[in-house]
Amino acid sequence: MYRFFTTPESTKEESIVIVGDDVNHIKNVLRLTIGEKITVSDGCEKEYICSIKEINNQSVVADIEDVVNSVAELGTNIVLFQGYPKSDKLEVIIQKAVELGVTSIVPVMTKRTIVKLDEKKADKKIDRFNQIALAAAKQSKRGLIPEVKPVMSFKEALKYASSLEMNIIPYEDARGMEYAKSIISQIKGKKSLGIFIGPEGGFTEDEVKLAVEMGANVITLGHRILRTETASLAILSIVMFEIEKD
Repeated sequence: MYRFFTTPESTKEESIVIVGDDVNHIKNVLRLTIGEKITVSDGCEKEYICSIKEINNQSVVADIEDVVNSVAELGTNIVLFQGYPKSDKLEVIIQKAVELGVTSIVPVMTKRTIVKLDEKKADKKIDRFNQIALAAAKQSKRGLIPEVKPVMSFKEALKYASSLEMNIIPYEDARGMEYAKSIISQIKGKKSLGIFIGPEGGFTEDEVKLAVEMGANVITLGHRILRTETASLAILSIVMFEIEKD
């Protein structure tokens, strides 16, 4: 069953109105017809099983047949603070991070970030990143659309993360696996979690010290040095497995 997103304001007692790009997708790409079933999420973890009632050039109207709570969300709001990597790696990280359950993604400029952002193109890049997040949310049947935030400096990211209940930062010189496992085991039950991943070249010692001063837990991911895109997906997979519900 195809999945689409709308807003709570577009949801009435008996029907849902879909507008925007999804109208063209439903009408001209998927070629769905009156009576076909679709799933619509309001972006707030409610899902509506619907039957298409009307299709026109501006909107699609669907009758609500059932309402359920999304089971796709982890219960912990996970913010991925991703050191800005080279080329199109960030696009892949965003796609896979959404599939693995993050709530939002913050691209972070660190001391060892190689990329030099063009401020004039920054907004367009963020728009593209959010389109990738939307597509991944649809594909993985998420109950909400994770947001890609504007780019932050490392200090701005730490300030943002200070409001989260727990923060972790994988680092190659961290303590052993038993300590890392003990920290991971403490995530379950937390309402929010920040995960900091360095760019190519990793974090500097000073950046790690700043994170520790903010209260972040420094952990190892093992004896191998992982690429930035691998480290992101490795820790997210570990966290997802730890806090996933039946």
